[in-house]
Amino acid sequence: MKKILILIIFIGAIYGIYQEINTFPTTSGTSTNSNDVLDLAYKNKENDLQVTGSGIVIKLLPDDNDGSRHQRFILKASGTQTVLIAHNIDLAPRINLLKKGDYVEFNGEYEWNSKGGIIHWTHHDPNGRHITGWIKHNGKVYK
Repeated sequence: MKKILILIIFIGAIYGIYQEINTFPTTSGTSTNSNDVLDLAYKNKENDLQVTGSGIVIKLLPDDNDGSRHQRFILKASGTQTVLIAHNIDLAPRINLLKKGDYVEFNGEYEWNSKGGIIHWTHHDPNGRHITGWIKHNGKVYK
């Protein structure tokens, strides 16, 4: 009975450590899962932070056609936090039916700016050196 109790406590401790590691913001190239991370990244002026989050499209912007082409839109991720999504449409499909008010999930790299930040690398890396990002809209994943 003692051995079972010790095993249960040990497993619980390992699970707790695992949860803590996977929710703390990091710049090590691993992905984190929370719009709270975006808030923290903005407050700490983080860059090169791989994040997963979601939000509501509040504004569609014209494509950026300077260099690699990017589909651009602004998401309200949480509370007052907004982020610009810069989705490379030379490497990933355009989200054709995207409109204001749509719910979008994303995985990409966060870069700080004074307006809330930019999410880019929402696509695969043809050279295989960067974590594959993505955008999910209406059940379809774009990468």
